[in-house]
Amino acid sequence: MTKEMITVHKFGGSCLREGSDIDRIAEIINHFEGVPLIVVSAIWGMTDRLLRVINEPLYAGRLVQDLRVQHLRFAPGIDEGPFANLFEKVLDGISNELVNLSSEEPSLHSKNLILAAGERLSALVVAHRLKELGLDAHPIGAEDVGLKLKGRGRSRQIDMGRSNQFLDRKALIGIPILTGWFGEGEDGELAILSRGGSDHSAAAIANLMNASKLILWKDVDGIKQLNPRWGIETKSIPYLGYEEAAELSKHGTSVIHPATVSPLIDEGIPIEIRNMNSDLSFDAPTIIGPDLQTNDDVKAIGCQPGVAIIKSNEPLQSEVLSILEESDITAWSMSSTPESMRIILPSHDLHYLENAIIGEIEYKTAVLSIIGGGSNIHIECAHELISQNGNSQRIIIDTDDLPRVLSELYQSLFSLQDCR
Repeated sequence: MTKEMITVHKFGGSCLREGSDIDRIAEIINHFEGVPLIVVSAIWGMTDRLLRVINEPLYAGRLVQDLRVQHLRFAPGIDEGPFANLFEKVLDGISNELVNLSSEEPSLHSKNLILAAGERLSALVVAHRLKELGLDAHPIGAEDVGLKLKGRGRSRQIDMGRSNQFLDRKALIGIPILTGWFGEGEDGELAILSRGGSDHSAAAIANLMNASKLILWKDVDGIKQLNPRWGIETKSIPYLGYEEAAELSKHGTSVIHPATVSPLIDEGIPIEIRNMNSDLSFDAPTIIGPDLQTNDDVKAIGCQPGVAIIKSNEPLQSEVLSILEESDITAWSMSSTPESMRIILPSHDLHYLENAIIGEIEYKTAVLSIIGGGSNIHIECAHELISQNGNSQRIIIDTDDLPRVLSELYQSLFSLQDCR
């Protein structure tokens, strides 16, 4: 596959709700310049369904037949087309691993194979339909072309060094339809990234293939100044630096995964966040690229509700650090001295540490990240600045009316900017 002007397109599950969405993918590929390389997630709702089955096998009864019917609705004729053997192989693989789960002690390997089947089936149905539409599409498993992950079984990130060494670029022929979310772990077995990691897969592929840009196709108009979950109508952010985007992604936004930007920073490869259903001639609502020194305007507010502050009269133990790493937990702040330690983390992750921490636990309402702007930020509730890094500030707040505080903060930070 030529390296000249490669554009990596990532389509998440929200872009694969029905068969007509694949026709839209064909329109997109034909519209944009550059040699296309496509990364796909499982179709809408599929990963949740597979997760439920591996955790509660009693729901596995008609799973394989239901998967066959559901994917045939996306790609009629796939069971008789050029990918028919691969389609049956993936479905048979699910059947075999479900038997293993029900008859033996459940293994992480079997669970991973079942979960990865969602991406495999998605790549097959997308490739089948694109071929029918005249595009030279080829489904490819990420681990089959040498994409390597750090760790075993479950992983936080792709091993860029080993992937660059082993990636079989010659196998990426025509228009590759590459599976996201998984690859080969350090033990040679299949390994899966944390939830939402397909964006990270796409970013890694963009780096490895020296792409000109990565386009993340979504069902929303870019990244908003404040997560729409709070019921406040806000504008899309035209430009975010890599570090700004990474900080904002830690607040639970579904638009971008926290690990997405890391493979792109050194090469300066831009990310466009686009709505799959918008006019293709419009500019991307949000572009992510190199961090720039800009004016003092605030760009966004990130908010993650539920904060636990752990305090102890002992130093931070290595066991705690290992648990945080293994459980894929990113603490908002950590500090330690020979006489004490303090960890601030999402309260929903606290249970991972229940047997490792002895000390006092204090709960707060939320942690905010103010992206951009200066230090003169007024918040009408109890709050504490816990870190300031580059263009962002992290602040813990404590209130019994979080929506009101967010609304007032948004108005105070953005109303003057909107008037200019």
